[in-house]
Amino acid sequence: MVKIDTEYDYIIVGAGSAGCVLANRLTSNSKNTVLLLEAGGEDKSLTLKMPAAVLSNLKSTKHNWAFKGEPEPELNGRQLQHDRGKTLGGSSSINGMVYIRGNTLDYEGWRQMGCDGWGYADVLPYFKKMECYSGGGDDFRGEAGPLKVHRSIPKDPLSLAFINAGKEAGYKETDDISGFCQEGFGIFDRTVFNGERWSASKGYLDPIRNRKNLTILTNALVCNLNFEDNTAEGICFKNKNNEIVNVKAKKEVILSAGAVGSPHILMLSGIGPKEHLDSIGVNTLADLQGVGQNLQDHPDFIMKYKCLKPVSLWPKTRRLSSIGSGIQWLLTKEGMCASNHFDTVACVRSAPGVEYPDLQLCISPIAMKDNSWELLQEHAFQVHVGLMRTHSRGKIELRSKNPADPPRILVNYLKDKRDRELLRKGIHLARELLNQPAFSNIKGDEIFPGENYKSDDELDAKLNSNITSQWHLCCTARMGLKTDKHSVVDNQGRVHGFNSLRVVDASIMPFATNGNTNAPTIMIAEKISDNILGDRPLPRIELKTWQSPNYQMYQR
Repeated sequence: MVKIDTEYDYIIVGAGSAGCVLANRLTSNSKNTVLLLEAGGEDKSLTLKMPAAVLSNLKSTKHNWAFKGEPEPELNGRQLQHDRGKTLGGSSSINGMVYIRGNTLDYEGWRQMGCDGWGYADVLPYFKKMECYSGGGDDFRGEAGPLKVHRSIPKDPLSLAFINAGKEAGYKETDDISGFCQEGFGIFDRTVFNGERWSASKGYLDPIRNRKNLTILTNALVCNLNFEDNTAEGICFKNKNNEIVNVKAKKEVILSAGAVGSPHILMLSGIGPKEHLDSIGVNTLADLQGVGQNLQDHPDFIMKYKCLKPVSLWPKTRRLSSIGSGIQWLLTKEGMCASNHFDTVACVRSAPGVEYPDLQLCISPIAMKDNSWELLQEHAFQVHVGLMRTHSRGKIELRSKNPADPPRILVNYLKDKRDRELLRKGIHLARELLNQPAFSNIKGDEIFPGENYKSDDELDAKLNSNITSQWHLCCTARMGLKTDKHSVVDNQGRVHGFNSLRVVDASIMPFATNGNTNAPTIMIAEKISDNILGDRPLPRIELKTWQSPNYQMYQR
């Protein structure tokens, strides 16, 4: 049984991607005592280690909060499931293992929004610090960090056709979407090492579990923060025996519970929009209007096609074949189960005049039915059309004062009509891509949405009924100047108006990055760790990156 001391220097709430980084870095100073709390359990399950078991983790609630969103007004009232990790490593333990940093101009946008120290030259050193890149280190990539990042070599015909079709359609090919040039068609990196998922827990937590100044406690549900005036003095949590435990923090309380959990805890503690807190019956400690607001996600639209040749993974998913693949993986960590099966990606601009990519296209060598996760029983593949920079904004609110009640999550997908227009453009661009010669002997009929669905109204109807989440919820406690009434924390994650209280996770992003959000979340924790420890920021790295010189006139 874990011994709970009455005081720690730092209490970290949430052992997800950011929390694991913080625990590692803060305990590197042996004088710091750290308590790391996780509401979920350990991450020992085989399904968390096997890259191809992503769907198993999403279908189960053992390691997945599987939050049920509110009815989405623009999606026919559908309630989408928001999958978030409920285990050590958080979402990095159940996600698709896609590694992408975002675009250079994302971080310039953060800086221009009042987040001094978050330009690309400021964050690049921390991306390099965290990486152990299989392609080796260079000006842009790191080679000695805790996070294993693997560069695959696409071999399947569908992935190769995808890259070749991009070139045939006139798009740029890029050697590294997280390096000099993001725009164009390239190879996805993944957080996989020797055939196993490499989560933040694996990279940052496992090597330091024996540090005497670190206490890790799982199955601990935080109820609220404890304050003395405007200073965070500790936390109150319920342990696995349903006992209430109060622990003090001598230096800081750090919320790293994610874009859902961190604003939830702040509001339970009386920090948030006063009108909303009053409606729930929570006494307002600070009327911070931005808490839970500005919610963003990357909406996903999945197009499906028949294969003219037997080049999909479908036969390998049948019962006997999948059992054989599982045994192969157990014995060798190789084969079908050692991959997430996202090998290639395209970061493209939706139209002339768009400054940098706002659409992400990727191909999967298998297809699924609607939103049920059931596989189509035929040779088929699918193309994901993801909108990376949405105009719509949602919110997270309390459902009740009970910490065990999940919050209300309303993303407001497609509420801003510009998002519809951009996704329709993405569908047309994907169709154009798949009509290139590279796919001529592979692509069969369009299963979904169907080739006859072409008009705006027809495509809108399909968007309403089939848009899904890419599971990139973020921005619900965003960074900004204290004079900005909609920001929640300063440029070091310190909550406005409070002492000894920070938020360090994806919730503090001012706006979503152009791509999957796990890598930027880890970077955020690396960077703020230095500030907490009193270390000087790593020296800026000023490098030129590629941007289309003709973006005003041409889409590609």
